[in-house]
Amino acid sequence: MTQPLTAPAPLPATPLDAGTAPSVAHGPGAEPTAVLARFEDWAGLAPQAPAVIDGARVWTYQDLDAAAEQVATALGDRVRPGDLVGVCLDRSTALVVTAVALARIGAVYLPLGPRPGERRTQAVTEDLDVACLIGDPGVLPEGHRTGEHLPLPLPTEGVNAPAAVVAAFTDSARGTRRAPEGALYAVLTSGSTGRPKAVAVAEASLSVALDWYRAETGLAPGDRQSLLIGVAFDPHLLELWAGLTSGAALVPAPDDTRWDSHVLTDWWRDRALTHAVAATPTVEPLLDRPWPQDLQLRHLVVGGDRMRRRPGADVTATVHNAYGPAEATVVTTTHTMRGTDPDAGEQAPPPIGTALPGVTLVVTDDDGRPVPRGQDGELRVGGHCLALGYLDPELTARRFTAPPQEAELPSVDRLYRTGDRVRMNADGSLDFLGRLDDQVKISGVRIELAEVEAAFEQDPRVRSAVVTVQRDSSGHGRLVAHLRLTDGAGAVTGELLDAVRAWLPEQAVPAAVRLVDGFPLDANGKVDRPALAAAVPAPVAPRTATGDEHADTEAAATAAERLVLATVRDLLGRPGTGLGDNFTDAGGTSIIAARLLATVERETGVRLRAPELLRSTDLRAFAALLDQRRTPQPAGA
Repeated sequence: MTQPLTAPAPLPATPLDAGTAPSVAHGPGAEPTAVLARFEDWAGLAPQAPAVIDGARVWTYQDLDAAAEQVATALGDRVRPGDLVGVCLDRSTALVVTAVALARIGAVYLPLGPRPGERRTQAVTEDLDVACLIGDPGVLPEGHRTGEHLPLPLPTEGVNAPAAVVAAFTDSARGTRRAPEGALYAVLTSGSTGRPKAVAVAEASLSVALDWYRAETGLAPGDRQSLLIGVAFDPHLLELWAGLTSGAALVPAPDDTRWDSHVLTDWWRDRALTHAVAATPTVEPLLDRPWPQDLQLRHLVVGGDRMRRRPGADVTATVHNAYGPAEATVVTTTHTMRGTDPDAGEQAPPPIGTALPGVTLVVTDDDGRPVPRGQDGELRVGGHCLALGYLDPELTARRFTAPPQEAELPSVDRLYRTGDRVRMNADGSLDFLGRLDDQVKISGVRIELAEVEAAFEQDPRVRSAVVTVQRDSSGHGRLVAHLRLTDGAGAVTGELLDAVRAWLPEQAVPAAVRLVDGFPLDANGKVDRPALAAAVPAPVAPRTATGDEHADTEAAATAAERLVLATVRDLLGRPGTGLGDNFTDAGGTSIIAARLLATVERETGVRLRAPELLRSTDLRAFAALLDQRRTPQPAGA
């Protein structure tokens, strides 16, 4: 079992009512195994088996092993065991080779995504002792673009391939926080201080999750595993290492699979995927239409957000509804669903499931003691799955706590406080009920509202910021920033949004900005967030247009223009959006694009692709394309 960075003191036991089962559940027994050694075993046992199928190029296990050794040699003594290395690469063979090379060195893999925000990366490197960044020099932050570059022999062809790759070193002062001993990787999670926090995970903890994945899904040589999840998020590590430790082939996903559910299923079909991991918002549109019957996909692991319905009877893949914070190594519980289930297709959220092997679940009251089953409480997690802790020891001490002295927890030395409100059923499964704090999920990504607020407050034009969440009738959330400006500041909301993009991941950038003179307060003198959210004024769009201008334009709008405009306004929560606005400039994201395209197809029967939306100069041009596709062409045209 991984050891905590600090030793928490135990809580005294408090007996439950006689005859009441406590909300404590244990997964099957498990023992940590190996990760890198399993890959190396496959490289020896099946050197010619495909390890990565990247576009037209197939990389065998022998190829991958040799490429990783070359990169490890190139890094030489510049990167040592235990060093944090920021990886700024997309889903590609280059990413896979880098992950293996760093594991071989003993360095700690810190995925930052292919185009990390400049200010966000700067904050990370100021806080953490990052030895170097690996990525395309053209997209690295300025401080690393001008530093020392060590060219790396990484693949520059295939899906999402970089044009060139370097290890970028800088002479500027490093942060002081290092990864704890034994860490395999570290990932960033949202931080309430306005700066991202990093959590470190040991090889042993990841191995337990991988052992479950292989046993549950039967992933084996001859199978094809997706590499689909965004690199900045920890589930991509489950995908990457599941393939490499099973003798299966990884298949990197083109970027447009994130935007369009049709493109996603076409990719599954064309590349003969047998196993996939995907974010819940990506999969939801698939469940609202007939499931393709010509897929080879056998297992689909879905997570990152609450599922709002069960897969229908026509779904041929086994769907695993997965839950797990990064602090508990990607996956903690799962609920398995098949098209043959009696409740298939029910329009109700499924449970998040039961504990994985080696996982202990405890639902507690405010004092950290187990509540009776059937009663709501905070989920705390223990067992082999736990991360080593945050790179901030004080934060580790607050979130990784000692268990109560209960008979049901004899071998658990610490529990992670998830902040999630759940209910444990009689069979030990969990129902997810929401968050206990200001952390929210937007498009499957955990976001601290305080981090978004702090990003706005970095701007000298902003005196203070409060961010709230607005949800539509289907439960989809969008962030709204309420900003109080400094005296005399004449900020344009679009400029304020552009400024925070350098600090925040895409999903954390608010969909709307509202300028306010002050904030309502509750009886305790705190900002009354519900009252602020309930005010529901018309949010301000990035471009300015008067109501009369919109009214005049919309009076002559075509049916397609009205459909596109109404849908975009609803999805963005910006009634002021006009036909002359560009989709991405107005706050459109990949998830919102997918929902817009799905609505257009449902209402008109016309299937448009994400690139057509992104290439359109404005919403009017996109609607014109829709009108063109709906209009029958004359014979012989």
